[in-house]
Amino acid sequence: MTRSLLLLTKLFRAQQLGSIRLSSTIMNPLVAVCQMTSTADKEKNFEVVQNLVVQAKERKAQIAFFPEACDYLADNKKDIVAFSETLTGPTVSRYKALAVEHDIWLSLGGLHERQSEGSPKISNTHVLINNEGSIAAAYRKIHLFDMDNKDTGVRLMESDYVVPGGEIIPPVSTPVGKIGLSICYDMRFPELSLTLRKSGAEVLTFPSAFTYQTGAAHWEVLLRARAIETQCYVIAAAQTATHNKKRTSWGHAMIVDPWGAVIAQCAEKTGIAVAEIDLNLLETVRRNMPCENHRRTDLYPSMNAS
Repeated sequence: MTRSLLLLTKLFRAQQLGSIRLSSTIMNPLVAVCQMTSTADKEKNFEVVQNLVVQAKERKAQIAFFPEACDYLADNKKDIVAFSETLTGPTVSRYKALAVEHDIWLSLGGLHERQSEGSPKISNTHVLINNEGSIAAAYRKIHLFDMDNKDTGVRLMESDYVVPGGEIIPPVSTPVGKIGLSICYDMRFPELSLTLRKSGAEVLTFPSAFTYQTGAAHWEVLLRARAIETQCYVIAAAQTATHNKKRTSWGHAMIVDPWGAVIAQCAEKTGIAVAEIDLNLLETVRRNMPCENHRRTDLYPSMNAS
C-alpha cells in the first residue's frame, strides 16, 4: 500500500472511531447476530432460537438475526419437503409470539416454506417479523446453490427441492435502519446487493448455512466486499458445526460496518454477538467516499433498474 493510501485509510478509521465515541453518549440501536447448529429436530431448534432471543433481549438488541434453516436442517430431500410449513403454520406462529413476548424484531433467514399440500418443492424464505408479531416482509431466495462436483464427489443441488424466488424485496424500515433481505448464496452476486443499496438499504443481511469448505475460503472476504462496495452494514447469521453425517457448516456469524471492518463475530459455538448500528457513521463513510456519484450507469445501464 502506498503511503498516501495508508494515510487515507488511517484518517477514515480515525473519523470512524471518533463517530463511535461521540455516539456512545446517544446510544445507537443494537442488533444481535445469532449462531446455531440446526438438526432435523424442529422442537429442539425452536428451543435454541428461544434461548438466543432471550440473550439478545438481555443485551438490549432491537433485532435478532437468525441463520438460514433455523427451523430445521434435514439430511434428505423427502424430509426437507415433508417438514416444511406455510407462513401461517405453527412454527412461524411461535416465532411471532416470541417477538411479541420479548418486544423484539426477528430476522429468520431461510425458513422452509411449503408451496402447497403435496408439492414436491418448497421456497427458501427469509421472514422478517416485527415486535408486534406481524410479518414485515418475506423474501424468497432467488439464487439457488447448485453444486455437482464430480472431482470432489460433493453434490448439493438446492434446485432439486426449492423453487427460486422471482422478486427483489425493497428494503424494509426497521428500528435499526432500512434492511435489505437476502439469503446465503445471494452474497456471491453483487448485483443484488447494489440494487438493494440503490433502493435505499442501509443494512444488508445474509442469513446463511455456508459449507465448511467454501466458508473457510470465501465467507469473510465476500461479506466484507459486500459491505465495502455498498457502504452498508452487513449482518450475517450463520449455522455452525456438524448437523448430521452429510453436513457441516462454517459458522463465524458476523457484523461488518460500512467501512468493511468486522465489528462483531460469534465464537465457534451456539451464541450471539452484538453491535451498534450507527447510521451517522454510515453517512460519514458515504459522504467521504461518494462511490454512488461515480457510477458509470451510462456504460452499464442494467444497474439503472432498482
